[in-house]
Amino acid sequence: MVQNVTVGNIVDIFAKDNKVAITDPVYPVYLDTNVMSGRSGKYNKEKEIYENMVYLPVMAENNFKPELPKEKVDMIYLCFPNNPTGTVLTKEDLKQWVDYAKENKSIILYDAAYEAFITEEEIPHSIYEVEGAKEVAIEFKSYSKTAGFTGVRCGYVVIPKEVKGYTKQGEEVSYNKLWNRRTCTKFNGVSYITQRVAEATYTETGKQQIKQNIDSYMENAKIIKRGLEEAGFVTYGGVNSPYVWLKVPEGMTSWKFFDRLLEEANVVGTPGSGFGPHGEGYFRLTAFGTKENTIEAMERIKSWRM
Repeated sequence: MVQNVTVGNIVDIFAKDNKVAITDPVYPVYLDTNVMSGRSGKYNKEKEIYENMVYLPVMAENNFKPELPKEKVDMIYLCFPNNPTGTVLTKEDLKQWVDYAKENKSIILYDAAYEAFITEEEIPHSIYEVEGAKEVAIEFKSYSKTAGFTGVRCGYVVIPKEVKGYTKQGEEVSYNKLWNRRTCTKFNGVSYITQRVAEATYTETGKQQIKQNIDSYMENAKIIKRGLEEAGFVTYGGVNSPYVWLKVPEGMTSWKFFDRLLEEANVVGTPGSGFGPHGEGYFRLTAFGTKENTIEAMERIKSWRM
């Protein structure tokens, strides 16, 4: 199944009045699909938030680790390694979320699209490495970033049979069966040729080629992170993720930074405000390019900053 479509379609098996928590900044699909499904409530233009959504800020001030909701929520979106910040959570961090979910009968929707980019041994590649997670977590995996399938589109979702939902009357419901019913009814699956290509990623040759690609992207991430810091920027991420999240200069919005970087250094990135209100003041650069272009981009930024 297509990764971002899976993340979006999963909301079909949840009730419209379920309370949703998202980190902020966040991958827009998590928010937008719940807006489309009618869970978000009215939009507050001044605060740039939806009244029924619970926003969990991830910023330098809290070391990019979201705090547990102060109220009961039904659905919790977590993406680590994170898009857009490139930061991670430890197994101990995730255990707190699993414990919260068990206590509140919540479901964690865990997007592990970037797990193949993890370089530090102590960082979990799956939420199921945490004890008890199979009872409260649904995990999404993608070939788009791991195997360069962006555009080809393929991914999958893991819903353990232990994961249960509850009706208003307290009756237990299997999310695994609900998702199977929903998928068989509304989706015919990715094309056969795409499935065969996905299968090939598990061969020895496929694994070697994927590792080479990921190693090259992570080398680019090092180049970006080092180059930005040499240019005087404060950076985050880029160690377990292909994304480097940087703090824009004081007194400048993320969109103003985008304009100047494009016009004066001819380098393109993504303004942090595009990922939510707490993304303002930050900017995302990605390592998905050639080494030559990455080096050139950093040289331009360093010359521009000087």
